[in-house]
Amino acid sequence: MKKFSFLFLLLLVFAGCKEDTKEQAVAETKKPAPKPVVKEYGFVLDDFDVVVDTIERGDNFGYILDRHGVDRGKVFEISEKVKDTFNPARITAGKKFLILKAKDSAKTPLHFIYQNDKINYTVLNIGDSISAFKAKKPVSVKRREVSGVVTSSLSEAMQAQGLSNLLVYQLSDIYQWSIDFFKLQKGDQFKMIYHEKYIDDTIFAGVERVEAAVFKHSDRPFYAFNYETDTITGQASFYDEEAKALQSFFLKAPLNYSRISSRYQRRRFHPVQKRWKAHLGTDYAAPTGTPIKTTADGVVIASSYTSGNGNYVKVRHNGKYTTQYLHMSKRNVRNGQTVKQGDVIGFVGSTGLATGPHVCYRFWVNGKQVDPYRQNLPTAKKIEDAKKDDYYAFIEPLKTELDSIPYKNI
Repeated sequence: MKKFSFLFLLLLVFAGCKEDTKEQAVAETKKPAPKPVVKEYGFVLDDFDVVVDTIERGDNFGYILDRHGVDRGKVFEISEKVKDTFNPARITAGKKFLILKAKDSAKTPLHFIYQNDKINYTVLNIGDSISAFKAKKPVSVKRREVSGVVTSSLSEAMQAQGLSNLLVYQLSDIYQWSIDFFKLQKGDQFKMIYHEKYIDDTIFAGVERVEAAVFKHSDRPFYAFNYETDTITGQASFYDEEAKALQSFFLKAPLNYSRISSRYQRRRFHPVQKRWKAHLGTDYAAPTGTPIKTTADGVVIASSYTSGNGNYVKVRHNGKYTTQYLHMSKRNVRNGQTVKQGDVIGFVGSTGLATGPHVCYRFWVNGKQVDPYRQNLPTAKKIEDAKKDDYYAFIEPLKTELDSIPYKNI
């Protein structure tokens, strides 16, 4: 009987131990997982008291640091020691900044981080040891394919696909010499292969480049392939499936994306002077401040103001061609300045004899004003014959990929 009692007690002890072990195991599984260490701007932010703010209009570097306990003498010392890397006088309203402070009773500022743009930032070490360096957030590039169809405008077609407006400008830039974007038709279709940039794999940071595209306008496909023509400089241009350059000597229009409000015509009722007269230019309506681009390389022969033209710029491109841009709100070039195709020479306004914001674009051939849309303008050269085989081999898989992407339909 005693032997039986002893065995019974022993079993109870083992059972209790087993239960304790089970409870301990359950307790251990319920322990919270350690918090992941997150680094941003090269720092573990949890190690600091972090101030995140935005530079307001009228703020300056000294005022910002003074608000956070850095005296003027120290601000001057910081400014002197970092001036080769960071110019405190050039901080811009609207830019984000961080101040990392020590987790102590004094909350001593140790680092000032200025966000130059979405990707680039500058770190100022402002503790006992003062220094500065520039850095970039990690950026990844993702390759995308997209297809769209025009119902009313190219921008609406992009928005329907949830795409960035940056792609509108990319596409209009590529085809600005070969497609009149003021005459797009309902049902025009496009396909693109392009690369997007992302910060930390999640935050969209813009379009890096378009690799290939096809735009079907009036049932005719216009192919475009981004091909590097100079491996030393990395210079690249867009060419079609026959190795012809898409770029022309002249841009189709002096604005990226707008609408023609009045065309070149021999007889038009002037909206300000209230009389019939020739309108020897093409008017492009756009919001005030829209950048105006020179349509070809050249030299500025006039940057001035008259009561009729308002602020205007005139560019001589060679002995044959000259262009003029009227009614600017502001000019961006001076007489004698050399300009490249696409350079911003001014901004849309309504100065002079104008009823609303637009640019009047005028075009001369051998000293005579003409309608640029009726001219057989020069185009860029084709790829050299010696390089064509390489080009065709390069575009073959891209064209196959483009053709395999289904077109969107209305």
